[in-house]
Amino acid sequence: MKIKDWPLEERPRERLLQRGSASLSDAELLAIFLHTGVPGQTAVDLARSLLVEFDGLRQLLGADQQHFCQAKGLGPAKFAQLQAVLEMSRRYLQEQLQLTDSLTSPQQTRYYLQAKLRHYPHEVFSCLFLDNRHRIIRYEELFRGTIDGASVHPREVVKRALQHNAAALILAHNHPSGMTEPSQADRHITVQLKSALALVDIRVLDHIVIGEGEPVSLAELGMI
Repeated sequence: MKIKDWPLEERPRERLLQRGSASLSDAELLAIFLHTGVPGQTAVDLARSLLVEFDGLRQLLGADQQHFCQAKGLGPAKFAQLQAVLEMSRRYLQEQLQLTDSLTSPQQTRYYLQAKLRHYPHEVFSCLFLDNRHRIIRYEELFRGTIDGASVHPREVVKRALQHNAAALILAHNHPSGMTEPSQADRHITVQLKSALALVDIRVLDHIVIGEGEPVSLAELGMI
């Protein structure tokens, strides 16, 4: 049976319009994105099989083009559409964050950093440069490494902060392993950067670790 033949209250698109997007399952949301199914499968059936194949929504959304396009019902056009949706989401989060004080919206800050860093298969170290009202001046990815580490150079961080005339910054990096517990190296570089930036009167407000689940704040752990 085709989705258009389902009762109205069971169709994903109609349910979204009536009850909101949060009322839909991952498969139903994905089905709306897919729009059509394949022979023998509705869009919802296809969405369910894709979530099983990729082991969840996160892995599907983070798949590279080759892996994505090999799946049944997908291809370059769908990959391009998905990348556009993901980039719009990141830009939306950035615009929302730029309108607020990053310290009064810590959850929004973490969502933004998570959207920027979670999909990388290698470690990336980034900075949110902030003005004296803690509003975003610029987000930059400064260092890239391997699956288990990235070399961070305090001199370069200080240099970029001065170039942006930043008054404060928030550090962030991802753990491709998915573990969000800060390592000893994470703590060490945080102390180094805090000391180096203090010499030019720039504050380190936080260091966020991105992995699976909720991001972890070193400031909340009392490490800053």
